[in-house]
Amino acid sequence: MPRLVLGPLLRFVEGTRATVWVEADSACTVEVLGCRVSTFPVAGHHYAIVVVDGLPADDVTPYEVSLDGERVWPFEGWPASVIRTRASAVPLRVAFGSCRAAAPLDDSSHGADALHSLAERMRRQPVDEWPDLLMLLGDQVYADDNISPLTLARIRYRRSQSTGAGWEVANFGEYTELYEESWSIPAIRWLLSTLPTAMIFDDHDVRDDWNTSDAWLREIRSTSWWQDRIEAALMSYWIYQHLGNLPPAEIESSPLLARLRDAADGEPVLREFARHADRNIEGAAPVRWSYHRDFGAVRLLVVDSRCGRVVDAARRAMVGPEEWAWVEQHATGAFDHLLIATSLPFLLPEGIHHLEAWNEATCDRRWGARFARTAEWLRQRADLEHWAAFGRSFDQMTRLVGEVAGGKGRHGGPGGTPATITFLSGDVHFSYLAEARFPQRDVTSRIYQAVCSPLRNPLAMGMRSGQRFGATRTATRIGRALGRSARIPPPELQWELVAGPAFGNQLGELELDGRAGLMRLSGALPEGRFQESFSARLS
Repeated sequence: MPRLVLGPLLRFVEGTRATVWVEADSACTVEVLGCRVSTFPVAGHHYAIVVVDGLPADDVTPYEVSLDGERVWPFEGWPASVIRTRASAVPLRVAFGSCRAAAPLDDSSHGADALHSLAERMRRQPVDEWPDLLMLLGDQVYADDNISPLTLARIRYRRSQSTGAGWEVANFGEYTELYEESWSIPAIRWLLSTLPTAMIFDDHDVRDDWNTSDAWLREIRSTSWWQDRIEAALMSYWIYQHLGNLPPAEIESSPLLARLRDAADGEPVLREFARHADRNIEGAAPVRWSYHRDFGAVRLLVVDSRCGRVVDAARRAMVGPEEWAWVEQHATGAFDHLLIATSLPFLLPEGIHHLEAWNEATCDRRWGARFARTAEWLRQRADLEHWAAFGRSFDQMTRLVGEVAGGKGRHGGPGGTPATITFLSGDVHFSYLAEARFPQRDVTSRIYQAVCSPLRNPLAMGMRSGQRFGATRTATRIGRALGRSARIPPPELQWELVAGPAFGNQLGELELDGRAGLMRLSGALPEGRFQESFSARLS
């Protein structure tokens, strides 16, 4: 009898349709609420995404999963998994965060798991108090550092540290084990089966500093193991994360999914796709990882800030030109709120922002060719590769936000301006809320940067003081002076932290009700509990 390896994951709920993702241990037919689909094979693994039709509107529907007619979910002792449809998206509740290392729940070195605390809270709550969406903003798995003892033991059993990728994940099979370990904890499994999820990758899903610069890319590509690694990373990302980001209509019409379903083994098909996706940064016809979802009058625009980069110094960009045109197009509309989710914060604490902008300029020889080598070393060593370090893209996004917030130009929606434009981000291992303004523009939208990081991978105590300093006025003054020394014009947008920074494992929550908004940040505690870190009204 087929066995359920991983899942079910409830990914997309749209009207009276939903998608449910599973992994099985052999080829089979997967059934959810009378909707059936056959698995597709990739390198000995078997996957399915079921489009569930005909759900009752504005209701909560329990569901089971059957493989070849045998019920395999839910497990004994756990509540039923449910699909919640809503006639109205008011209020809309979005839970979000990034950076979750896999470790047993009793591993004190990683602290309490914010997703486990969320699952336990939901089990105690009425369904109508649950979040409507969980936005996972990167580092869903760690393929390079923070690898669990279980993964390390498996690697040691297979190969020597002195060859290839060493103690890092090296191939597709090892990536599948990362996902299985990360998503198999019973409470997490129930959470992901019940709460719709949207995901986007960050560097540790692939490797630390992924696509930081042209120098980084040349060096990593010179190794004997990188090509297999990047193909495995993007193959697994497409299966485990990206496929579920797509709405039902795109799943049903996906040429790649159709080819995989027709193949005896989809590995060559998916590997070819991954190889092409990796070459986005060299100007090939791009694979677009960005996507959007609408919840009534709220648009969630998820922007890839990793794989679609242009790293050539003469054209450096966080988002390539074709994808940026797509971002501009989908930032337009009659929204009450526009959420822009990007794994890397658009607005860092100002002192850190100016440091990264200065570093980009000095990498480009603004302080001369000799210092440029030191600047590149610093860029990689200190992870100076956020939006501020891709200055053209920072300016592009600034202009776009200004036009949307002002209701002017081709980006002004026909229904006026959004009440709020909020960036949702992670990555930096501390959490905060910043508010921005345009001193020289007439805008009506409130503009925010909300950061929640980590879900479970706390920053070492010794590193927290440096991050705190980056948010101080002294750091801002130093950063501005560095910027002037490299002849960098001051940004048109101005911002300041209004809450945070907060450290430790956290869960961010955004509640949007009409044109009002609230952000809440909660610290995860043992035994599935939370303690509020801060809350702030957004409009």
